[in-house]
Amino acid sequence: MARCRIGLIGAGNVAQRHARVLAGFADVHLTGVTDVLPDACERLADQHAAPAYPDVATLLEADLDAVYVCVPPFAHGPAEEAVIAAGLPMFVEKPVAAELATAERIAGLVAERGILTAVGHHWRYLTVLDRMWDLLAGRPVRMVGGAWLDKVPPVSWWSRRELSGGPVVEQAAHVLDLLRLVAGEATEVSAYGDGFPPDVDGADIDSVTTASLRFTTGAVGTLVSGCTLGWKHRAGVEIVADGLVLTLGEDGLAWRDGAGEGWLPADPEAARIAVDRAFVDAVRGIGDDIRVPYPEALLTHRLACAVARSAATGRPVRIAPAVEALAAATHGARVGSGLDA
Repeated sequence: MARCRIGLIGAGNVAQRHARVLAGFADVHLTGVTDVLPDACERLADQHAAPAYPDVATLLEADLDAVYVCVPPFAHGPAEEAVIAAGLPMFVEKPVAAELATAERIAGLVAERGILTAVGHHWRYLTVLDRMWDLLAGRPVRMVGGAWLDKVPPVSWWSRRELSGGPVVEQAAHVLDLLRLVAGEATEVSAYGDGFPPDVDGADIDSVTTASLRFTTGAVGTLVSGCTLGWKHRAGVEIVADGLVLTLGEDGLAWRDGAGEGWLPADPEAARIAVDRAFVDAVRGIGDDIRVPYPEALLTHRLACAVARSAATGRPVRIAPAVEALAAATHGARVGSGLDA
């Protein structure tokens, strides 16, 4: 494969970012774009001298090697089903759905067809993670804390629970993914929302959410999420191990242990490039560094949905072991199969 021919489903901000990155790869050709908003589709296609297609079906008739699905949470499902039916490798932006049933259904189809996938959890590609693992070597993780304190994004669907899944699902997924990475799979969550939506027309989400988590490793954790600010105040995790505290965000890694303290900066843009580079290399058959394939992203999404469900019901939610959840998705289980309130 001399050049990887990629089709893009979606023309919003995230799709534009991926298009810019992909356009910088000499071995990639943006072969076509489609979006339900024709004007947005035309603009993005024109920026990259690519054809604009009226719908997903027409795009998939082009000569493609892979497809990016960059749609809002509520729009996931039909696009992925069409790409899977076409047998094409698929990159999906997070969150993979607004709820759990759609993600489980897509995971089952991915497993059934053996589709190459990647999901846009680009924090897994932060270069400071190597230093984090070095520091954690031989030290059990005892406690983790995740925080995403931000504003309401300027898109109409974001403040509607049925469309976005809520801030924990849509925004805090990156944080939850890192908590899973360092502390293992969660077994139970207890969460609370404030019940007061932000001051946005039609909003029905909680302005703030807090949660307590237990993990299979014995570690415990917390998550705080809020959209009451006018700026992005904090997004990252804190890790407490034996004799060590780590603070990790997109901007870098800070640590303190008995020998002193340190700071290592990170480049979030490099991570965004790396996640796309890894997918393209895998499609071309010249690399194997996809760190979050769809089944892995399903486990993070399942945790986010458990937090959202607990906050909505006011009751703890137990989470089935990961192997059981993946098996259930593979066999087409209904939503709730991995969660027990």
